[in-house]
Amino acid sequence: MTDHMIRILTLDGAIRVTVATTTALVEEVRQRQQTDPTATVAVGRVATAAALMGSLLKGDQRIGLTVEGNGPLQRIQAETDTHGHVRATVKVPLANLPPRDGRFDVAGAVGHAGFLHVVKDLGLKEPYRGMVQLVSSEIAEDLAHYFTTSEQTPSSVALGVELGPQGEVVAAGGFLVQLMPDTDDTLADRLTEALSALPPTTTLLRQGLSPTAIAERLLHDFPYRTLGTTPLSFSCHCSRQQTLGLLRMLGADELDQLIEATDDTQVTCEYCKETYTVDSATLQEIRAQL
Repeated sequence: MTDHMIRILTLDGAIRVTVATTTALVEEVRQRQQTDPTATVAVGRVATAAALMGSLLKGDQRIGLTVEGNGPLQRIQAETDTHGHVRATVKVPLANLPPRDGRFDVAGAVGHAGFLHVVKDLGLKEPYRGMVQLVSSEIAEDLAHYFTTSEQTPSSVALGVELGPQGEVVAAGGFLVQLMPDTDDTLADRLTEALSALPPTTTLLRQGLSPTAIAERLLHDFPYRTLGTTPLSFSCHCSRQQTLGLLRMLGADELDQLIEATDDTQVTCEYCKETYTVDSATLQEIRAQL
């Protein structure tokens, strides 16, 4: 099944839903970041969460999601745009934690004290920035807490990453369910019951259910329409030109140190791990322009 997400709105306009499969996307992140199993599940959840949040964007808007905690992974970041282009990275790719109660210890890897940051580039003069404290460090609950407290949109988030015997990603995905303003309490209660009756996300993904099939299971008592489908893929927008721009931001003193230390400077993108080599002559040109 090709990675994609669908956007859904109930016919009464009261419930907005996005469902995504991200298996190939998360597997590519795993390979590029060289994560161990627990780190794979953690960064996979964050990448899937970013993809789901991308369904709320318009035009050329972008969104970035950062989870910072006091656990061994330290920081996980993911970015996306309206076209389903997602990239993700983790500062420390090896959690080195054993399973806990038969599950990967994502909360322990993230840390039980920390913050979730959201940055939205909406095409305005300054980006929107939101931040909440982590409430569970399991990612899904933390994102739901962000929507409910920072954006005043009651939300439910489910994220799942299933691994194979070699640590490879065999299934990944999730869904975002949001209540629109002034939704009737009775309808909200019915939705809560429907969510509680749904099997775990990893179970649904392991069964090979598509986003459409998951939506049907979730909203079987709610008439709805599908607003659109967006393909999802790993995509990094780094470039040599961008790398040179970053070097210009270092300033004269640091550039002088790089020029003296080595003939070539290598800059590696933290997301895709592409390495850009900048020779001494180019560094000297940048230095001369300052």
